[in-house]
Amino acid sequence: MNLKDCHNFNDFRKLAKKKLPSPIFHYIDGGADDEKTLKRNTDSFDDCDLIPNILASVGKPDLSTTVFGKKIDMPIFLSPTAMQRLYNHEGDLASARAAEKFGTFYSMSTMANNTIEEVADISDGPKLFQLYVHKDQSITDDLIERCKVSGFNGMCLTVDTLVAGNRERDHRTGFTTPPKLTLQSLMSFAMRPEWVFNYFTHKKFELSNVKNKTDKGTNISKSVIEYINEQYDPAMNWKDAEYCVKKWNGPFALKGVMSIDDAKRAIDIGCTAIMISNHGGRQLDGSRSPFDQVNAIREAVGDKLEIILDGGVRRGTHVLKALAAGATACSFGKMFLFSLAAGGQQGVEHLLQNMHDEINRNMVLMGCKNLKELNSSKLIYRKQI
Repeated sequence: MNLKDCHNFNDFRKLAKKKLPSPIFHYIDGGADDEKTLKRNTDSFDDCDLIPNILASVGKPDLSTTVFGKKIDMPIFLSPTAMQRLYNHEGDLASARAAEKFGTFYSMSTMANNTIEEVADISDGPKLFQLYVHKDQSITDDLIERCKVSGFNGMCLTVDTLVAGNRERDHRTGFTTPPKLTLQSLMSFAMRPEWVFNYFTHKKFELSNVKNKTDKGTNISKSVIEYINEQYDPAMNWKDAEYCVKKWNGPFALKGVMSIDDAKRAIDIGCTAIMISNHGGRQLDGSRSPFDQVNAIREAVGDKLEIILDGGVRRGTHVLKALAAGATACSFGKMFLFSLAAGGQQGVEHLLQNMHDEINRNMVLMGCKNLKELNSSKLIYRKQI
């Protein structure tokens, strides 16, 4: 199996599993506790059906939308994901180049393996930065200022990771950052010589944006759970979020909003967007899926916020359903990380091309000339039938 055989999420996942050592594959693949929310994130899209209109003379549909003050060529973008260097030696640089080629957002995690400045140097495409509030406020302030200087277009504050979720797969595999060999994982690494060669012959693994503030996760191996619990501020509150909004003073989203009340409060503190997300089912198991919440939140906030649905997207039809329910755009992490592991920049480009083609084809089949025509009239929930 190679990249040309990857036509969907499961294909990219299968190839990534073949290429990655077990602890790293399962770090992408897993969720919290019993992983019920992880599964529900995708299954929720099956609770409704699309209703097409015929003979609409669609021609070539317009897939563009605007998020974070930037027009993008299609209503999807790459979610911020940590430590991309683990999945391919080019890491964030590969993702940023691929996103720029397709006219959409690349999103950088605080826990990236390339610096804000390195990515700004190689990509003129739209860029979003994912911020975490650290116990050391100087880290937070430094990240915001560097993003301003480097010309990032938007910022999102992740608010659902005050403490780390219980990711039992990581306990079983012994996953740490940076990776360390154990008796349990030795065979898995040994059976992936290409990954081992690329890991040790390219840029050193480090949490590049915070390495000058802490050596945890760079020179001192930590589980992700340990890193989050040591570095992030579990006492973060609405005042902290408002501080970040004002300090950034530009397009800003809260990532991890799931309730109507929190969406309304996001407006009050000056947010321009929210990302409806449960962190890919990796935090609170048993929580609602983003798709389950998008329609109710849109009805509550009207046009006062851009709404990004983050989580569970696997198909172009999922994107159409999300937009019909009220989302402005969708983002995804797990799917693009599998494509990065499967083929680096070329893998991410292959995924984005697949998704573009699916969305474009299904817009024609739906009889929709542009994304505004995807509204609640195009969607029916099976419980209503």
